[in-house]
Amino acid sequence: MRKKMEGVRRWLVDISSWDPSPGEFSSLVSLLPPCERPSVNKFITLDDRKRALVSRLLQYSLVHEVLDIPYNEIIIKRTIEGKPYLNTCRQSNRYLNFNFNVSHSGNFVGIVSEPVFLVGLDIVSDADFKHQAKLNLLNGLSSHFTYLEWKNIISAGNSNLMFAEFCRYWSLKEAYMKALGAGLGGFQLNRVEFHHTSWRNISVHVDGKESSYWKFWLFELDEKHWASIARGGAGKVAASFMSSSIHEDLEAEEYSSMFALPNPQFIFRSVDQLIPATDSGN
Repeated sequence: MRKKMEGVRRWLVDISSWDPSPGEFSSLVSLLPPCERPSVNKFITLDDRKRALVSRLLQYSLVHEVLDIPYNEIIIKRTIEGKPYLNTCRQSNRYLNFNFNVSHSGNFVGIVSEPVFLVGLDIVSDADFKHQAKLNLLNGLSSHFTYLEWKNIISAGNSNLMFAEFCRYWSLKEAYMKALGAGLGGFQLNRVEFHHTSWRNISVHVDGKESSYWKFWLFELDEKHWASIARGGAGKVAASFMSSSIHEDLEAEEYSSMFALPNPQFIFRSVDQLIPATDSGN
């Protein structure tokens, strides 16, 4: 089982207590390839820039650790829908469909990776929404949920409980879309309905039919943050991501032998752990 779990990573960084000086922050940004730096520096607030920077440091650190590629040889690109992928042929010698996904919201930045299955991650926080904004957001997004999901949301209790229920469903939908590499504009979210037992044994129904080769996990990181992971087969992956990162699908028998593998828990990393060593080729 250990060999089958190689290439699987679940990392989280809590940035709430990370307070870099301007010089330290600029030094860390300089570690990124020049093409990545504007994606960090374009943000106005420090919190937004911290999330953007840590997201990219996580990607390079994970690829370096899993695939043993020197930092200065790692090339990460993004599909037109925004899903990151590794632009190198070196991964194909070790893992069939190595792919990863990142997300950030509020205090947390995370990354997940899989060697065979598609994987998507979404982190949702209610910390950025004031009371009235939460209610307005709920009303404005009701069309993205099925009748059953919306019934569960509005019957959850007071406005805080309703918004928490919304965050759970929304993060699952986003994680599924991100695993597929599909942009939100190209897929009607109310086609996707999630079933669960107290947010365990989560399954997805697409257009009313259960999709067998998908698994989902929901994590309550704290009282204001939730994270969802989607893991499944490559059958319906977006064409842009298929051409860039996914090389072939597996037969049903192979899925059966690997699909029951447990989902590992998140490992917390510090920003210092994401900084390349001086001998890592960067």
